[in-house]
Amino acid sequence: MQVSIETTSGLERKLTVGVPAERIENEVGARLQKAAKTVRIDGFRKGKVPVNVVKQRFGASIRQEVVGEIISSTFQEAIVQESIQPAGQPSIESVSGDDGQDLEYVAKFEVYPEIALADFAGIAVKKPVAEVADADLDKMVEVLREQQATWNEVERAAATGDNVNIDYAGVKDGEEFEGGSAQGQALELGSNKMIPGFEDAIVGMSAGEEKVVPLTFPEEYHSEDLKGAAVEFTIKVNAVNEKTLPELNDDFFIKYGVSEGGEAAFREEIRNNMERELKNATESKLKNRVMDQLLSLHQVTVPSALISSEIQNLKQQMMQQYGGGQQFDLSILPDDMFKEQAERRVSLGLIVSEIVKSAEIKVDADKVNSKIDEIASTYEQPEEVVQYYRSNQQLMAGLEAAILEDQVVEHILASATLEEEPQSYEDALKPDPQPGAEGEEAGE
Repeated sequence: MQVSIETTSGLERKLTVGVPAERIENEVGARLQKAAKTVRIDGFRKGKVPVNVVKQRFGASIRQEVVGEIISSTFQEAIVQESIQPAGQPSIESVSGDDGQDLEYVAKFEVYPEIALADFAGIAVKKPVAEVADADLDKMVEVLREQQATWNEVERAAATGDNVNIDYAGVKDGEEFEGGSAQGQALELGSNKMIPGFEDAIVGMSAGEEKVVPLTFPEEYHSEDLKGAAVEFTIKVNAVNEKTLPELNDDFFIKYGVSEGGEAAFREEIRNNMERELKNATESKLKNRVMDQLLSLHQVTVPSALISSEIQNLKQQMMQQYGGGQQFDLSILPDDMFKEQAERRVSLGLIVSEIVKSAEIKVDADKVNSKIDEIASTYEQPEEVVQYYRSNQQLMAGLEAAILEDQVVEHILASATLEEEPQSYEDALKPDPQPGAEGEEAGE
């Protein structure tokens, strides 16, 4: 087998492979002999079909099959021989070689880039530090009460925070407009779901009351016909409902898995959950900051094949998350929508892989076990969760990959400059804004 390789541009390579005719003809002949013993052809007994008849009938397809398999196997032999690591599948071109002639083909592909790791001492990262204060716990308890709130009809004027049932009809220049009317619409006053002034106009109205309210649509409203338009809404209140928060009692606590210990046990359970969430959020934020630094220190030429593959993965993830279980044609989502994220993920993947190889980092089994136990502790039957993880190779592979990334971060931080950044509980939970986000927000 003859092999030659050349660089066409950047990461692209062209591999030319020549395979002796003898290798192909021997394999084609062996398959013709085998087929002659099993094939059925009218006029011949099974196993007695002459090879030349089999070749006449099936020779072309058998040869095509053999050539395909030999191209696949010799490509693998060639890249091992030349110590090449392709990124993605090759494009096979210029296949030549008739019966009795040597086979020659050209394979074009990209290779993985060589990455020279920077000195991690040049990395300076701020580590978010926060704690769950009593005020944070009190606020979370109120959030949980709000989630379990009930609504009761009252005989009084509506106030901010009430839920009202209304009929309304809007007109522009004396004519009704699309989407401007509804019957029996539920609306929480203060939610700001309606255009400015609409909900304020209902405050003070009682059930059975009706009035006409002049309003103006915002200039940035999504409908071109209604941007900045002066309109009138006739609003009738059918009912006023007041929010009632549940008491902090055993009936309420049991909804959150606390059946014993009363309010003290309930608050301890909520605090533990908040601290777990805070720990995950701060670790994730620190990890992302380290990854941002890695990207800024390393200029990586990313193989287009890997970007294309990652774009498809991101599309699939979006469909799984928002598709509601339905199957969609992924091609309806434009590639550009995912390109920047795909480039980031692939670049980081290449850099992290190089760090793992260079530092000879191995997955810490103890860290994996601790993570499984941590995840399982949030379920009522933790033993079953542990068993489920250990019996699922895909879950374990994903978990081990995440732990390996954490170990890479630890390896980097051992050389980096680390400064603590005190944050409130709420701020610590918020992810850092991505580059360019502030400008986009201001533009909106």
